[in-house]
Amino acid sequence: MIGSMADNLLDLPSTALRESLASGAVSAEQLTEASLHRISKRDGEIGAFLHVDREFALSEARARDARRQSGQPIGPLHGLPVGIKDIIDTADLPTENGTPIDERRRPSRDAWVVERLRAAGAVIIGKTATTELAYFSPAGTRNPHDTSRTPGGSSSGSAAAVAAGMLPLAVGTQTNGSVIRPAAFCGVVGFKPTFGLIPRTGILRQSELLDTVGVFARSVADAAMLAETLQGADPGDTSTRQRPPIPMLADALSDPPVKPAFALVRSPRRALLTPDADAAFSELAESLGENCDHVELPDIFEHAFDAHRKLMLAGFAYNLKRYGERGDGRLSARMQQALAEGQDIRAHEYLAALEWRQALKAGLARIFERYDAILTPAAPGIAPLFEQGTGDPSFCTIWTLCGAPSMTLPLLVDEQGMPIGVQLVGANADDGRLLRTANWLAQKIQEADATAT
Repeated sequence: MIGSMADNLLDLPSTALRESLASGAVSAEQLTEASLHRISKRDGEIGAFLHVDREFALSEARARDARRQSGQPIGPLHGLPVGIKDIIDTADLPTENGTPIDERRRPSRDAWVVERLRAAGAVIIGKTATTELAYFSPAGTRNPHDTSRTPGGSSSGSAAAVAAGMLPLAVGTQTNGSVIRPAAFCGVVGFKPTFGLIPRTGILRQSELLDTVGVFARSVADAAMLAETLQGADPGDTSTRQRPPIPMLADALSDPPVKPAFALVRSPRRALLTPDADAAFSELAESLGENCDHVELPDIFEHAFDAHRKLMLAGFAYNLKRYGERGDGRLSARMQQALAEGQDIRAHEYLAALEWRQALKAGLARIFERYDAILTPAAPGIAPLFEQGTGDPSFCTIWTLCGAPSMTLPLLVDEQGMPIGVQLVGANADDGRLLRTANWLAQKIQEADATAT
C-alpha cells in the first residue's frame, strides 16, 4: 500500500527528487510505486495513458536502485518517472501513433530520446495518448482541471499526465503547437527547444523542417533538467549537428545580469484572443513596466501561416502516405483531407515557403538584438470544450516555422480558475537565455502573488 507520504513525493520538484534519489533518501521503486498509484487513481477519468506495464516499470526502478546501491555511477535522471508520447518508439511498449492502423505495433528498438532517457537512469512509466498521427483528431484524453474540456493536442496525454500529478516529467513533440498549446491548457510548463537540438530518430515523421521534440514539467528548472539530458546529435536526424551542450539547468537557475526586456507580441492572429486572455496579458505587461514594450510584427509575418501549412502538409503527403494507402477507412476525414492537400502542393509553392521561412527567421532575429524574449499568448484563451476539438495552434505557428525555442508558463487564470498560458519565445540556439528569462518571470509573478495574499 502506498502511504500518503510516498504518494506526496510526486508533488515535489523533479530537481529536488533527483537529489533525494541520488542520496538514497528516496528509492526509485518507491517513487515509481507512487506514480503507478496516482495513475490507478486518476487516469480512469483523464485517459492520459495508452499503455502502462506496471511490472516492467517496477523492474526498471529496482534495477536503478541496485545500481546506486552497488556504488556504480548513476545518471542525471536517476529514478525519475517519465511518460513518452505514443509516436515515440519504445521497444518494451507498443507505439501505435494514435491510429488503429498501427494497433499493437511493437518497434524493434527505442527511439534516440528513449535510449538517452534510459541511459540517464529515468524510469519509463508508460506511453501517453496522442491525436491521430499527431494531427487534430483527438484521443479520449480529458483536461485534469475540467474533464469537460480538451487537454489540447497532439501531446495531449503527456501534458495531462503531468498536470494531474501522475508523473513529474513527460516527453512530447511539436510540429505546430503540440507542446505549447496542451501545456497552456493543462497549466504546466511546456518547453520546445530550438529546432534540431534534440534528435528525432525513431519518432513518427510529419515534417522534416518543423518536427521538434519538447518536454513537460511543473517548473522551468524541471523542464530544463529534462531537455538538457535529451539534447545531442545523431546521424539518423540530419537536422542535428555536433555542438557544445547547453547547460540548461544552470542557465535556468542563474540570475540575469540585468532585468530581462520583453517584447509583448499578440501575433497577427490577435483577433482570436478571448477578452479574458487579452485582459490578462495587458495586466501582465503592465506589471512588467518599463521592462516590457508592445511590439508589432511587420505585415510580412502573415505569410508565416501559409508557408507553415505548405511545409507541414507536403511533409504529411510524403511521410504519412502509407497510412492513406493502408487506411481502409480507418483514417479520419480531416487526416485524409490533409494528405490530399499535401499531395496537391506544387514544387514552386514549397520552395516559396522555404524562402519565407528563411526571411522570417532573419526578421525575428532582429527582435532579440534588443529583447531577451517575446511575450505572447500560447493559445486564444482557456481550453475549449472537448467536443470543440483540441484548440487553435496558430499562436505557435510563427515560432515553430522559424525554429525558435519557446516555453509556456502557467502564470494566468480566468475567472473560473482555468489556466491561460503565457508563451515566451527566444532567439534561435539561445535556449539558455530563454530559460533564464522564463525562470525570472515565473519567480517574479510568484513573489507578486505571495505579496498580494
